[in-house]
Amino acid sequence: MEVTIMDAKMTKDEESGYVGQVVFQLPGERNVYELTLQSKKARDWGYSLHFAKESGTEEELEAMEERLEEDDELFDRLVGEAMSRLQD
Repeated sequence: MEVTIMDAKMTKDEESGYVGQVVFQLPGERNVYELTLQSKKARDWGYSLHFAKESGTEEELEAMEERLEEDDELFDRLVGEAMSRLQD
């Protein structure tokens, strides 16, 4: 899966668990997205997706959300990138 990661970070604390962000762009996409991640035990991830720079259309955002839901490899790559930058 080809994806350009522009920024990623992850923190962990007792109250919130794991909280991270990944800024990314996929080939052929004009939009840059920011994925905010949260998980108590780094297993089941909740997330929020929004545009990182310029706003796009609601349809573009919904299409990327659908892609993240369906493409486990892409989602796991984004989570992995954030986890690789875990700050204690």
